[in-house]
Amino acid sequence: MTRYDAATLRTTLNALFQEAGAHEEVAETTARILVEGDLLGHHTHGVKLADGYLKDLAAGNASGDPGVLEIQENTPVAALFDGHYLLGPYLVQRALDHCRAAAATFGLGMVSLKRSHHIACLAAYLQPLVEANLVPLILSSDPAVASVAPFGGLDRVYTPNPLAAGIPGREQPLLIDVSMSTITNGTVGKTHAAGGRLAHPAILSGHGKVSDNPADYFAEPGGSILPLGELAFGHKGFALGLMVEALTSALAGFGRKDGPTTWGASVMVMVIDPARFGGTDAFLDETDHLARRCREARPRDAEHPVRLPGQSGLARRRDYLADGIPLPDDVVAAMRQAVARSSLAGTTPFG
Repeated sequence: MTRYDAATLRTTLNALFQEAGAHEEVAETTARILVEGDLLGHHTHGVKLADGYLKDLAAGNASGDPGVLEIQENTPVAALFDGHYLLGPYLVQRALDHCRAAAATFGLGMVSLKRSHHIACLAAYLQPLVEANLVPLILSSDPAVASVAPFGGLDRVYTPNPLAAGIPGREQPLLIDVSMSTITNGTVGKTHAAGGRLAHPAILSGHGKVSDNPADYFAEPGGSILPLGELAFGHKGFALGLMVEALTSALAGFGRKDGPTTWGASVMVMVIDPARFGGTDAFLDETDHLARRCREARPRDAEHPVRLPGQSGLARRRDYLADGIPLPDDVVAAMRQAVARSSLAGTTPFG
């Protein structure tokens, strides 16, 4: 694959978002978070999303105006944000900054965020806080979309509902980004568009058969994505999915009951400062000890030792910052479409 310079990607996206009417700060933040997703290797939730975001800005389904953000409730520790479908990366970053300020005084801060536009890759937000020895948590659902059926059922009810957490460590920080379903909507869509098969049977067809064919998701009757744990232990993923629904949409007071139709997100953001609890050094001593024990565990396969969450992503990030990001063909195609509709055509690596 051709490699693309991260700074050039950020500059290009920034210009595209500003040309689409986004405020400079909103454009810069959104560009940075999208590129960060690709730096960590999450290509379905990085630069590829820009084309959809730009189309929603043009259609009025997303906002680039930071003035629409409304803080409806605000205590020293907790707040409720109504994003009015402002671009999600900007909203989540604002929420994290708000939480970080509260955590500096009270040990933790929390923001419940409703009516955000899509928030991209959750892991992309974590590293700056982890490097400051803070513990960020982000939970997200999309009340306008249903793709996962409840355990034991066939009808789609909720989304993959990801959860991300950053765990500081002197030796190996942990960047956790996992969905409460077996795979994401993006993976299903990308594999189906390519006419391929999934790496493992993660789809439950509308007739109740487990399948690795994404076409079964789009067939009639529609299929669904299996909860984390699949048929054997999917009751656990189902329970965790309901937890995310409660801590996002229910806590914010806006969700599936309201029948939203716009691509978006309900989000919970929290930042914890270990210094206000057992102490930063004690926290790092413990996380370093645990990470070391995990890495030193006898491997089941000698060629594949234990790999901690975020370890490969951070290694990719170092490589990609030095030598450029190898973007998949579908990501490049999406960028070319976005650039072709703009005044940047002919001035970027994408035409």
